[in-house]
Amino acid sequence: MEIKFRFFFVLIISGFFLCLISCSGPKNVSYFQDFADTAKPVLVKTVPFKSPVIQTDDILSITIQTIDNDVTGMLNSNTSLNNASTAMPVSSSNPAAGSQNVAGYLVDKDGNVEVPFVGKEHLAGLTTSEAKDLLTTEVNKYFNDAIVNVRYANFRVTVIGEVLRPSTYVLPNEKVNIFDALGMAGDMTIYWQRENVLLVRDTLNDKKLIRLNLNNKDIISSPYFFLQSNDIIYVQPNKYKAASTDAYRNKYFAIAAAVLTVVIVSINKLGN
Repeated sequence: MEIKFRFFFVLIISGFFLCLISCSGPKNVSYFQDFADTAKPVLVKTVPFKSPVIQTDDILSITIQTIDNDVTGMLNSNTSLNNASTAMPVSSSNPAAGSQNVAGYLVDKDGNVEVPFVGKEHLAGLTTSEAKDLLTTEVNKYFNDAIVNVRYANFRVTVIGEVLRPSTYVLPNEKVNIFDALGMAGDMTIYWQRENVLLVRDTLNDKKLIRLNLNNKDIISSPYFFLQSNDIIYVQPNKYKAASTDAYRNKYFAIAAAVLTVVIVSINKLGN
């Protein structure tokens, strides 16, 4: 009877210790946990993409094409001159792209851009498509059938926290969603909080903080699914990561393991 008692006593203590260890392991490591594991497709309504508007300090790539190649070269020469008053080079911190300068037309503090022949135009508050239409109308006052293209030269998002490659990423287009950004950052580690990802969004006068739950498939329908320039995604560590980096917690487990080892050895010796 005493042998059985000692056996169950050791089993209970061992099980308790294993439970403590298992509680420190990562959980909930998959996306869309509310999506059933089935081959049947599920349709989720995607939020309509809304083109971001131009803001102050944005850098725009503006090209003007005419039937005269010499005139076209002259009109677009400012985009490649670092010392031009209308161009502002910035450094890209995208490790995939390497160190590079981004040249373009800086939107000044008043929201204006100065374009050759056109002069100063107020583009802040417009989408790139609307800015293109406005500049095309103005350019065609001087040149027939000119083609104008406008896009962001510094559309960038920052991904920090529990990802493999935290950085600021300069993107080639303005239609990018949160999973695109996480993919560029190498995806999240197993220690992230998928149900509590923080999005910091720049507005004209303040910062907007938004909590996103990537465990829920309805994230696709969220108005914050598509990102805007200068968005910051902060992937917070979960409690298991905090526990793994807590020196006192690690010390506690080490002491508990040592004590348990001594208890088990002592009980075995008493049983023998």
